[in-house]
Amino acid sequence: MGKKIGFVGAGNMAEALMRGIISAGFAKKEDIIASEIIPERRDFISRTIGVQTTEDNTKVVKSSKIIVLAVKPNIVAPVLEELKPYLSSENLIISIAAGIKIGYIESRLNHGVRVIRVMPNHACLVGASASGYAPGKYAKEEDKETVQRILESVGRAFCLDEKLLDAVTGLSGSGPAFVYVMIEALADGGVMAGLPRDVSTVLAAQTVLGSAKTVLDTKKHPGELKDQVASPAGTTIEGLKVIEEAGVRGALIKAVYAAAKKSQELGEKG
Repeated sequence: MGKKIGFVGAGNMAEALMRGIISAGFAKKEDIIASEIIPERRDFISRTIGVQTTEDNTKVVKSSKIIVLAVKPNIVAPVLEELKPYLSSENLIISIAAGIKIGYIESRLNHGVRVIRVMPNHACLVGASASGYAPGKYAKEEDKETVQRILESVGRAFCLDEKLLDAVTGLSGSGPAFVYVMIEALADGGVMAGLPRDVSTVLAAQTVLGSAKTVLDTKKHPGELKDQVASPAGTTIEGLKVIEEAGVRGALIKAVYAAAKKSQELGEKG
């Protein structure tokens, strides 16, 4: 990228992005600096990733053109107040602070600071994230390209209107928890049918992984693939009957929608 990248906050998501950026060759570890208030976390990041760390947020900003804002939503305001004197239109702020709107960030910074809001998800930790992002009013086309490349280093990403990020939150942000419940339930079913717990859990997780990969690789509609598995009078259609009678499909739709609505409500409170 040719520019130093700074991270304000070095939690799990920030760590995953750092690792992705380095492994994809977008930046060297020497070109990344991260601030973190917890000494043990700073030591861990320095030791395992090899990037420079500091407890001073302003040191990150002073040495970086691209800054990833990776702090908890409740401390965004004081952090922005601290950083404001050192930010200008030369800087790109990539915010992964959940629920914090672009306008909120822009209103607390100097005129012209470029902002892009990102909604990554939990699978960022294993390089399989599903992310959405939205550019602020000062963001340039090259800024969007930068963010796209960063996010694609840890998964897949889509540029969207900010109003759709609540839907992204409900689907790919909260979705992993819904899928973890599904994996756990499938594994329980395997145990009920006689499988050892460890074997059943791996089979359940691999089944979900393989099914997801089949959808992405074949680009076929999930319904079409489902029909390919469900042969006449077979085991699968018998199980699908139980799923439909239990309203699993409707429950998942409602879960995503409820999470999206909650994200919207939290944003409005912010």
